[in-house]
Order: sequence, then structure tokens, then C-alpha cells
Amino acid sequence: MSNTQLEVATRGRGIVDITAQVQMIVGRSGVKVGLCHLFIHHTSASLLITENADPEVHRDLERFMARLVPDGDPMFKHNDEGPDDMPAHVRAVLTQTSFAVPVQAGRCDLGTWQSIYVWEHRHAAHRRRITITVLGN
Repeated sequence: MSNTQLEVATRGRGIVDITAQVQMIVGRSGVKVGLCHLFIHHTSASLLITENADPEVHRDLERFMARLVPDGDPMFKHNDEGPDDMPAHVRAVLTQTSFAVPVQAGRCDLGTWQSIYVWEHRHAAHRRRITITVLGN
């Protein structure tokens, strides 16, 4: 078993590819067959496995989320850190803060068009902490 902390710098709202870092951590763990579990320690960012070939997919996801959970919605009373504060929390609740990926041959066994991402839901840049646990043989 291996447990590693990964810190990811975001530039504000958007999607950051962390696949290479995760694959490196899995490779260093020595696990050949098992599971890689990821958990993000924040309430205004989330984790995704999604399309890695067409960047328009990421822009479409952001447009969809902006329509679903708009910044500054007067329904939200929690706005201590600005108009994107509560919408960022809602976005994180609607997406994922953790998931597991199978490990095969010492690598995350992702599909051809899949990559692992941090989805930053705040407008400002942040440093996001992710725990990556690799289990198996």
C-alpha cells in the first residue's frame, strides 16, 4: 500500500490534468494490480475522469455547470468569499470528491480517451491537496 499527497496549483476556474502525476505515483508504489483511490481535501473543487482529446468537452462542461449553478444566484445566502463561493460548493457536491481507478500492469487502467483532472470551481487560483492511495499486489 502507498499513500501520497499531491498538491495541484490551479489558475482559477477550470480543469487541470493530473494524469501524468497520478500515473507516476502509481508506478512508484510498486503495485502491479489493484486500485488507485483519489480524494480531494476541498469543498470548492472536485475530481473528474473525462475526455482527454477534445478541449471543447471541458468548455462544454463549464458552460453546462455555469447554467446549472450560476455565480451570484440570489437564492444563495452563503457568499462570505464572493459570488462564486456557494456555487463552488454546489458544483463540488454535484461532481466527485473521490473515486477509485483500477490498476493494471503498474498503471491506472484508463480508457483510451480518459484522463484524470482537478476541476477548480472558484475564480481565484488555489493550491489543492489530493491524497492518492494505491492498494494491491
